[in-house]
Amino acid sequence: MNVYVFMTDGFETVEALAVIDILRRAQIRTVTVSITGSHHITSSQNITVKADALYEDIDFDKISTDDMLFLPGGAGTANYYKDKALLDLLVKHAENGGWIAAICAAPSVLGRLRILAGKKAVAFPGYEDELLDAQVLRCPTRVVTDGHIITARGMGCAIDLGLEIIRQTKGEAAAREMGRKCQYLDE
Repeated sequence: MNVYVFMTDGFETVEALAVIDILRRAQIRTVTVSITGSHHITSSQNITVKADALYEDIDFDKISTDDMLFLPGGAGTANYYKDKALLDLLVKHAENGGWIAAICAAPSVLGRLRILAGKKAVAFPGYEDELLDAQVLRCPTRVVTDGHIITARGMGCAIDLGLEIIRQTKGEAAAREMGRKCQYLDE
C-alpha cells in the first residue's frame, strides 16, 4: 500500500506533515506529490517543503485500490480544482473502490465531485454545505471512515487522521501502539 499526499501551495502545514510523519513511523509508504510543477511547495504558514515527486512523474494508471489518495486542507484547497488530472484521478479511484482521505477544507473537493454522496463525512466548520449529498456529522466527531473514504475536521485532528489511516490499513492494535508511542494515547 502507498499513500499519495497531494501537495499544493497554501496547504495546511500540520494537516499534511503530522499525517505524513505518523504514517512513515508506522512503515506505511507515503509519497508526497506536488501538483504545482515544482518540487518545492509553500504552506499557508509560509513553510516550504520539498515533495518526493511531481504529479506528472507518477503513473497513476498503475496504482491499486489498496493505495490511498490524501488531500491536506488549508487555503490551498482551491488549487485542487485547477488540476483536472487530479480531479479525474479522485473520481476514478473512488469509482474503483480505492481509498481516499481528506482533512479540513479538502473534503469539500470530494463533496463537489459527489464522491461523498450517501456517505458520512466531516469537514472544517463552514465547509459542510459543500459535502454534497453526504451525511454530515458535527462535533464532537473528529474523523470518520465510511467505506474507503476517510474525512477529518481540521488541523487539531491530524494525528487522529493518521491513526485512523493506520487503523484501516494495519489494524486496531497497530493504531493503538502508534498512539502510545507518540504520546497521543495514555493507555
